[in-house]
Amino acid sequence: MLLAAGLLAVASAQGVQLAPTPPMGWNSWDAYGTTVTEQQIKANADAMAGKLRRFGWQYIVVDIQWYAEAAAGHDYRPGETLTLDRYGRLLPALNRFPSAANGSGFRPLADYIHGKGLKFGIHIMRGIPRQAVDSNLPIKGTQYHAADVADRHNGCSQEYYDSLIELYSAWGVDFIKADDMGSHRFQPAEIRALRRAIARAPRPIVLSISPGPAPLSRAAFLGQHAQLWRISDDFWDDWKLLRRQFELARAWAPFVGTGNTWPDADMLPIGRLRITAKEGGGAASRLTPDEQRTMLTLWSIFRSPLIIGGELPSLDPASLALLANPEVIAVDQSSRAGHESFRNGTVIAWTAEVPGTDDRYVALFNVTDLKQTFQLDWSAVGIAAEPRGVRDLWELKDTAASSQLTAELKPHASVLYRVTAVPRVQRQARVVDGHQFNNRTPTFPVDLSTFNPTVPE
Repeated sequence: MLLAAGLLAVASAQGVQLAPTPPMGWNSWDAYGTTVTEQQIKANADAMAGKLRRFGWQYIVVDIQWYAEAAAGHDYRPGETLTLDRYGRLLPALNRFPSAANGSGFRPLADYIHGKGLKFGIHIMRGIPRQAVDSNLPIKGTQYHAADVADRHNGCSQEYYDSLIELYSAWGVDFIKADDMGSHRFQPAEIRALRRAIARAPRPIVLSISPGPAPLSRAAFLGQHAQLWRISDDFWDDWKLLRRQFELARAWAPFVGTGNTWPDADMLPIGRLRITAKEGGGAASRLTPDEQRTMLTLWSIFRSPLIIGGELPSLDPASLALLANPEVIAVDQSSRAGHESFRNGTVIAWTAEVPGTDDRYVALFNVTDLKQTFQLDWSAVGIAAEPRGVRDLWELKDTAASSQLTAELKPHASVLYRVTAVPRVQRQARVVDGHQFNNRTPTFPVDLSTFNPTVPE
């Protein structure tokens, strides 16, 4: 009850539901690292508005070091000179974001993105910049200075976060990705202070906590203070990382959607990535086409936020088709009670409810390195009787129903079906990692602090 009450208080103050469904958008990190420019942000916003907005994609997020003139590649340079205002707040580097001149900050860029019918987001780091502390700059609206409230190793002040959100609201920011808070040295005090500042903002701002893996035992806290949080460290185009996401998604599934909050499996490395001079000017995702489809299938039936990592203007037709499939997107945006329903050494299955119907979504994943033919009884994935119809959501076509769930899958490949007119049966209590959930969402608190997912080598 406390979780829902806290979220409702924030939403009520701002007059909106902050994230009624998993957010969908694009982030600059996978493509441009620390080097993204205003021109590149606008080009990706143009591409989203023209190709993807009608399918629900809406956020354009500028990732880390937008305040560093000399940023390069995907590396962070220790001691980098930062662009600050007189209150120690980071400002866009003018050599990369020229419209920020004359104190405009990100307001002109946000206006451009809003004019496309999209929403604008930025990345921030935890705490007060060391450069602000070294200069002992004043904290806006207080008698304090940066050195008074900053611990050089940890911690920050409520007043500083209040001043940040005041500035970001004036810029028109809709989404904040807050880094160095969600894992490793978990920072609940910092998350709480940032959430309080956002709750006072005059405009709604969605809060994303990064990176992961977020501690599963703090699910209730995260749900009270953010709309999405990372369940893993940085996810890239590598099958081993994708294989691990199955374990993390399985563990986090009971918490999906509680109070309109969303465990986040991280960005989708689809399309052209690593587009920096330092890294050779970019290359296509190293995930195979089957692995990319598997990634989107898992993210969708788990109901992760969908944040594209690759460059949007250069998307090839196959990549665009993955991101513009309305029936797959519907699984992510509106399904319920998604959970792992079957696994053995070769196959993993997930099942979810289709709201307002007796239908089910069923995903089947070949997690081996060999081509496999699978035959499962429908009961193995929670379906009590032979269905009347089966629709392949990736192929956008109906297939013949049969007495068994049958699929021939290449290595790391998957299928995603909508199974039609399943007779209504009494819903059974689900058990996840030894905890019983009789409803679609768990009762907090749930202590899963001992969970330690492992992936077979």
